[in-house]
Amino acid sequence: MRILGLDTATAATAVALLDTDTGVGLTRRDDPPRGDRPRHATRLLGLIADALEGDWDSLHRIAVGLGPGTFTGLRIGVATARALSHARGIPLVGISTLRALALNAQQAPAGKPLTVLAAIDARRGEVFAAAWRLGEDGDRSLAETLLEPSVLRPETLADRTAQLGRSLLAIGSGAVEFRSYLERAGVAVPGDDSVLHSVNALNHCRLAAAGEGTAEQGEIKPCYLRLPDAELARKRRATQ
Repeated sequence: MRILGLDTATAATAVALLDTDTGVGLTRRDDPPRGDRPRHATRLLGLIADALEGDWDSLHRIAVGLGPGTFTGLRIGVATARALSHARGIPLVGISTLRALALNAQQAPAGKPLTVLAAIDARRGEVFAAAWRLGEDGDRSLAETLLEPSVLRPETLADRTAQLGRSLLAIGSGAVEFRSYLERAGVAVPGDDSVLHSVNALNHCRLAAAGEGTAEQGEIKPCYLRLPDAELARKRRATQ
C-alpha cells in the first residue's frame, strides 16, 4: 500500500510517501526561517508532486494532519487533501497532528517506558498539547492517552505534566518555546535543533496504515481547539 501524508499545522509544510509493503518512505518538507511566514500555499502542491513523481495511480490513501495548529495552515492542508481525494478518487483519512508528533518519541534512546508530551506553540502565550504513555513492546506504540489534546497556558501545562510521573519527554515547537516551564517541572526537552521537534508526515502515513484516524469525509475538518483571532476580536467588540 502506498500512502501520501501531509501536514500544514505548523510553520513547516510536511509531505511524505510510504510504501507499507517495503517499508520504504521518503519525505519532502519546507521549513521557513524562524520568524518568517509559513509557505503552505506556495509549497504544498509542489512538494506533493515531487514526492509522487506523477504516479497517482498506485496511491491507495491520503493522510492529512488535522491539527491543532495555525488556522490558515490547517485550512490549506485539509482543503488540498479533500480536493485531491475527490479528484483522484483516493480514500482520505484525518490524523491528529499531536499524535503524529508524539510518534517521534519512538526515535528516542531505548530504555524504560516513557511518557511523551507532544506540544505545538499556539502563539498568544499558549500551547497545544497532548500526552501518551509509550508501550513496552518493540515498536513502543502510543499505548495510553494521559492528556487529551488541549490548549493551555505554559504554567498550567507544567502543572499537568508534573502529575504524569517520571521519564517524561516533551517534544515539538511548544516544548522548545516553553522549555523553562517544562524543565522546572522535571520534564526532559531535547535540544532546540533535535529532529524530534519536527512534525514528520511519515508518521501520518504509519498511523493511517494502522487504521487510525478519521475516515468519514464529513468529519475530516481542522481541529482548532480555540476560536480564531478575528472571532475573538469580534466577541470583544460585541461586549464593549
